[in-house]
Amino acid sequence: MSKRRSRPSQSEDEWNSGNEAALSSNSDADDWKPLSKTSRRSAKTRQITKKRKTEVETREAAQTVAGTPDSVHSKSRHSIQTPEPLRSALLGWFTTVRDARGMPWRKPFDFSQGPEERSQRAYEVWVSEIMLQQTQVVTVIPYYTRWMVTFPTLKDLARANIDQVNALWKGLGYYSRASRLLEGAKKAVKDYGGRLPDNAKEMQENIPGIGRYSAGAICSIAYAERVAVLDGNVHRLLSRLLALHAPPKAKSTLNILWNAAEVMVRKDGTDEMHHPGDINQALIELGSTVCKVREPSCGACPLQPWCLAYKLARGDGFQSLPDIEDTCSICEPISPGFDVTVFPMKSDRKKAREELDVVNVIEWRRDTRSQQRLFFLVRRPETGLLAGLYDFAASENIPKNLPEKLVKSTSLGFLEKLFGHPAWKLVSVTSKTGSNCETRNTWVAEPTIVGDVSHIFSHVKKTYRVVWVLMTGGDKPPEPSGATVPDKPSCRADSELREETQSPDSPLKWTWTPLNQVVDATMGTGAMKVWSLARGFLEEEQTSL
Repeated sequence: MSKRRSRPSQSEDEWNSGNEAALSSNSDADDWKPLSKTSRRSAKTRQITKKRKTEVETREAAQTVAGTPDSVHSKSRHSIQTPEPLRSALLGWFTTVRDARGMPWRKPFDFSQGPEERSQRAYEVWVSEIMLQQTQVVTVIPYYTRWMVTFPTLKDLARANIDQVNALWKGLGYYSRASRLLEGAKKAVKDYGGRLPDNAKEMQENIPGIGRYSAGAICSIAYAERVAVLDGNVHRLLSRLLALHAPPKAKSTLNILWNAAEVMVRKDGTDEMHHPGDINQALIELGSTVCKVREPSCGACPLQPWCLAYKLARGDGFQSLPDIEDTCSICEPISPGFDVTVFPMKSDRKKAREELDVVNVIEWRRDTRSQQRLFFLVRRPETGLLAGLYDFAASENIPKNLPEKLVKSTSLGFLEKLFGHPAWKLVSVTSKTGSNCETRNTWVAEPTIVGDVSHIFSHVKKTYRVVWVLMTGGDKPPEPSGATVPDKPSCRADSELREETQSPDSPLKWTWTPLNQVVDATMGTGAMKVWSLARGFLEEEQTSL
């Protein structure tokens, strides 16, 4: 019997890579012959060469589709490798513009301050940062000044109520910011003895209304903690600096930008005395005033020498093809002929849903010629949209194409539910005051459609269909059904302005407000638009009588 031929010792990988071709052409195992080392090495080299060629062709095809020679680039491009020269240039520029816009909350950091003084600075920075959200500096300055006169310390704010806070905030918009300040102040007094926490992590976790950006701004500026900030201005600035063209709200994008912002304030041993608050304020200021959304002033930018968006827009700064392992996978293609404003990538905004509300401007008079004219306002609940503000009574989110007749009947039906009787008839209403009962007649005239007002929230576009409803009769205006008068009206001291509430478990609070005081009520911007339209109509109506 012949001896069995032994096979060479090879691993499975070596066997597959070195002998795949031989096995595919020889079905009979007895005819197998091992490849030499040189043959195996040549076969492996050919496979690697073919793989690299395929990778290059794939990337070149991607560049051709994208239309720019830089469409395929290294992911390491989106990081700051040496922050020292950028910091120096940035801070040198900031010293020349720190006081240019006259912001009262912007002060040089004082290393000699103790905990109490730093806590006060934290409060000042907090108020300014909340006010600056979606609001321009020039608008904020007078509001900030009045706020600090009224509530000079965090404890003073914590003693206030929502009416006082909203009254001071009136006209600034986004009233939820004011309620968050009040809620946060009460929390700080209760849990921290009237001081804000001195580190961003604890502040973000325990103070209502303070997120990662606000905590970073407050703690870096007031407490010199080395924490980063990333608001809209810094997001845009760093996206251009790093030529990052990726979905702006994606987690991967935000991680890159937060990391770059952290590198800028990180302690590296070469510039320990650089105040992190100055670095963060400089980034914010540069993004706001120089690296603007449209028409950025690249010639005045201290970071221009390192700005990749600037270089790429000028046809410079293109990288050679990176290794496949280092290729950026999050940037989207850019069309040829771009400029720096292509960064950051524009996000697709969701279209705001559209809603129609029938807003009832309800007026009461003793008779049609009476000079005493009162208007019905309701106060919104303490939580939710427009918390604690006064508004006109409305039927919300009704069909958009509602005919005029049905709009009027909607108003009358609303009044019937509100006052507890058919609002379109002459009625006798009996109310009890102490031991006495009184009966009065109230007549509701035909509702009049005044016009439409548009108001856009971040998530919804409202059309307010304004309806004027005149109620006459009786010695005093009607009360909503089942309402009781609270012991201490909290709206104002004026004897003509009475706030009343339904039942203890109901969120409805209401007031009849004199004509000349409606404009002073703490209302949101949308309600003020409604009143402006209604007031113009009423003046014309009065002239025609």
